[in-house]
Amino acid sequence: MMTELLCKSGYSKADNYIDADICIINSCTVTSTGDSKNRKYINRVRRENPDCIIILCGCMPQAFADNTELFRDCDIVMGNTARRDIAKAIDEYLLTRQPIIRIDAHKNGEGFDNMNISGFEERTRAFMKIQDGCNRFCTYCIIPYARGRVRSKAIDDIVSEAHQLAVNGYKELVLVGINLSAYGKEYDLDISDAVKAVCAVDGIERVRLGSIEPERMTEDILKTLAAEPKLCPHFHLSLQAGCDATLKRMRRHYDTAEFARIVADIRRLFDNPSITTDVMVGFVGESDEDFETSVAFCDSIGFSRTHVFPYSRRKGTAADKMDGHIDERVKHKRAEIMIEHTLSEQRKFMNSQVGRVMPVLFETVDKNGYFEGYTPNYTKVKVKDDTIVSGEVIDIKLTEAYDDYCVGVAVR
Repeated sequence: MMTELLCKSGYSKADNYIDADICIINSCTVTSTGDSKNRKYINRVRRENPDCIIILCGCMPQAFADNTELFRDCDIVMGNTARRDIAKAIDEYLLTRQPIIRIDAHKNGEGFDNMNISGFEERTRAFMKIQDGCNRFCTYCIIPYARGRVRSKAIDDIVSEAHQLAVNGYKELVLVGINLSAYGKEYDLDISDAVKAVCAVDGIERVRLGSIEPERMTEDILKTLAAEPKLCPHFHLSLQAGCDATLKRMRRHYDTAEFARIVADIRRLFDNPSITTDVMVGFVGESDEDFETSVAFCDSIGFSRTHVFPYSRRKGTAADKMDGHIDERVKHKRAEIMIEHTLSEQRKFMNSQVGRVMPVLFETVDKNGYFEGYTPNYTKVKVKDDTIVSGEVIDIKLTEAYDDYCVGVAVR
């Protein structure tokens, strides 16, 4: 979005940060490790391109506006509420050469910042942000402070942007948000309304959902989603923990029984769906028994892919002040165990895809000359075929399964 705004204002994109006059660091602040990486990026750019204008924006300055040490060596600092004004801020800095800090707090009732995107450079799939903010305040999470309350993109704006992306040649559209399943709460709508609107756009052949919370994933909503043939049967349903006691400490607003019901509904309503997830280990107060319960629950679900990560302590969150923090070595050992279990389930899923004929949207070529793409259920596929063109959707028979992809041949 920011690139498109700047190019419209007369700027051009540099090939790399060494040759750039302006370097924009769009920060993530989900973990304290992320903040450390942000600082390393800032230091590297300042060291290797000392004369450039460094702009820091994104969630880190928004969440920690008072910690000016994080902004050291930056010329312009902008929170999430100010990014639309990035070109104006650069023009002002060029005139005054005085540091600029613009971080306005999120406000209740603020509207969705409708910044449309018409292209994604070399990508073959387009992304549309339709929701921002979160009202959940999980005990480990800083995001509600960085992104504000739930707000949604209006249906008319969704349709307009989807039409433009279709005209520009994009066949697959991924709908994303901070808490995507909360879409439309302020309009008395839900995520299925957004999906139906995009699926009705000519030229869009696939619609995919980004990461979703178990929030509002009712049977009725899932039935409506299942009725849309363009919707890809891939659900990244964030679990975080497979133990009810841990979920309660996390303030996660659902339990494992509800999560299992959602998974069962998806598998009943969709043909050959994949269900991926995130799992945190070593959260505050997680006992050995809690961890074993979480492992057993993940085994029972059988996710097709799982992102496993140890809990990272985050200043400014409720969990940071809780008693019972786990030793780092224990957390990493639990992560190794959980990964071993989830990789076993991932292999089972990959093997279950062998023999199927599935449409694959091809995107890139790997170093060995294999074209790579994804099926509707987000199975990665590699094919050795010189006639394939990036951006094409081709029926592929899957012939072999590996840990995280399948190999196949074109069916023409």
